Amino acid sequence: MTSEQWGPAVRLLWGPPPAGPARGPKRGLTLEGITRAGIAIADAEGLVGASMQRVAAELAVTKMALYRYVPGKAELVALMVEGAMPAAAPSPGGSWRERLEAWARGLLAGLRLHPWLLEATVGVRVMGPRELEWMEGALAALDGCGLTGAEAMDAVVLLAGHVRGIAEQERAAGAGPGSAGEGPDARLAAMLGEVMRTHGERFPALGAALASAAEHGGQDQALEFGLGRILDGLELLMTRRAAGN
Repeated sequence: MTSEQWGPAVRLLWGPPPAGPARGPKRGLTLEGITRAGIAIADAEGLVGASMQRVAAELAVTKMALYRYVPGKAELVALMVEGAMPAAAPSPGGSWRERLEAWARGLLAGLRLHPWLLEATVGVRVMGPRELEWMEGALAALDGCGLTGAEAMDAVVLLAGHVRGIAEQERAAGAGPGSAGEGPDARLAAMLGEVMRTHGERFPALGAALASAAEHGGQDQALEFGLGRILDGLELLMTRRAAGN
């Protein structure tokens, strides 16, 4: 979507709710209903299934009737993202670190509920109020911590990237057989274990890591481990910045 094409999406996401089509017979359509139908289809069939034709059929109207409310697929997806994003929870009390931990877990919960959001929230596009509220919440947690604006923005991107990576792994793991009750780390270890039984001598470091994980646990903790290391790094930067380094 180019800047010249952003106008319709901006109006749909940020403008006052339209009263309906200017001409023709009254329809039983609303943007909220269209959005709900698109989300339900994407939840069941993936983002590719939520076409204008498919949504129109779900609502028992013609595609042309749908176009009178939503100009096209890009605008439909923008509405769906806005409707599917969970409302950003009020910032909890506590330190910046505790607030970012809660932020990351909340974002992951939203991506788990609607996995197609991973596809829909990439690239340069119009973002709605709910999505920007999530960014605002993370940046507010970092306010006064000594980071520059650019550093704070980069920190939010880093955190979001980690959360998205975990959600992508979970989505891929859930798509295959034998995933019930197992996280992606455990499934990967099981697969590697089969290979290592006959080729383990070639990969001694990997074998030692797998053996340690099996003995001491710690599998499927990638979210917490990565989140902790990212926040440790930010804390170190803040400490150095406070010391004038």
